[in-house]
Amino acid sequence: MDSLSSSGCFGETVKRIVLIGATGSIGRQTLDVIRSNPGLFSLAGASAHRDEAGIRAIAADFPAARLCLSGEAAPSDTVSLRGSTGLEELVRGTEADMVVNGAAGSGGLAPSIAALESGKDLALANKESVVMAWRLLKDAAAASGRNIIPVDSEHAALFQLVGLLGSTAIDELTITASGGAFRDRPIAELASATADEAAAHPNWNMGRKITIDSATMANKGLEVIEAVRLFGFSAERVRVLIHPQSLVHALVRSRDGSLYAQISKPDMRVPIQNALTWPETLPCPFGRLELAGYTLEFRQPQAERYPLLGLAYRALEIGEGGTVAYNAADEVAVEAFERGQIGFLEIAGVVARTMEKAWPSRLDGLESIFDADMSARVAARAAVREYSCC
Repeated sequence: MDSLSSSGCFGETVKRIVLIGATGSIGRQTLDVIRSNPGLFSLAGASAHRDEAGIRAIAADFPAARLCLSGEAAPSDTVSLRGSTGLEELVRGTEADMVVNGAAGSGGLAPSIAALESGKDLALANKESVVMAWRLLKDAAAASGRNIIPVDSEHAALFQLVGLLGSTAIDELTITASGGAFRDRPIAELASATADEAAAHPNWNMGRKITIDSATMANKGLEVIEAVRLFGFSAERVRVLIHPQSLVHALVRSRDGSLYAQISKPDMRVPIQNALTWPETLPCPFGRLELAGYTLEFRQPQAERYPLLGLAYRALEIGEGGTVAYNAADEVAVEAFERGQIGFLEIAGVVARTMEKAWPSRLDGLESIFDADMSARVAARAAVREYSCC
């Protein structure tokens, strides 16, 4: 827990927020939280990748916010900050208290580090930052005295539970999974599954890539890696349970064998608000749940249905290079699946073939991290071509 946060207090003043990935799923829901609490939060800055129409809409609602399109180079009257340099300026140069990183993919790593190095708390929904470069993030947080607060529903739940009980009282962590779009579909039918089917989540309203990752459970594999690193538990002490109702987001087992659960609606605005108000917990208009009438179900994930979950544990065994390769290969494989180059079941095959290469157990510095990431993408694209030729 110490690696995630230091002391802090919400205070009486308005908290100034910089929002990365403002037009994505996390970004839009963060804006809902800010709009619903105008006396608590203000939007100091926001970025999107190429969604200029979305950024212009944000400008209309938040005229004082600095704006950036990180995937575009040419400035305009509305958006003066462009490209990767503009994104860095937005994060480092904006007067703010917290950066909410809702970017998708490995491009979210640089703003995570920039947020901490520039003396801002980091509310983190970008899994890749932890999967690729946890030691760098942890060191940056320690050097600046700032905090890393998880936003993903599962890790936000663990953050609360570990904070309440203390890590020394806990024997194991459990994160839950909906099972994705195909949790009840016969495995024999998965070879013909389409990208649109995989992107139709039964419970959550999320971005397309993360929803496909939910169907393969690559998303849960990334979350296992995150949990191991965020909370300092060994992989053997981090479990996954399928929970189709998506009401229990995480559980911890205390040393006496008892289980403690965090239960709330499947609404990302709840963990987002909790991250923004941490270390306080304030009334939330989105999250009140009455359990009467619900039946809660739990089951073990099937290894043959979700091979990418097992590959995540294998990546942890390999080390830092292994987890970078796992993430990069999955990004390449999902993109190829979306383009119709490979089938649904071959996503796991691309990742498995990529991880057969030799990957270092330790990566020191951003250059070595991005070198490993690039090498993994090259290997994954070769695996895609092999499948495409068959």
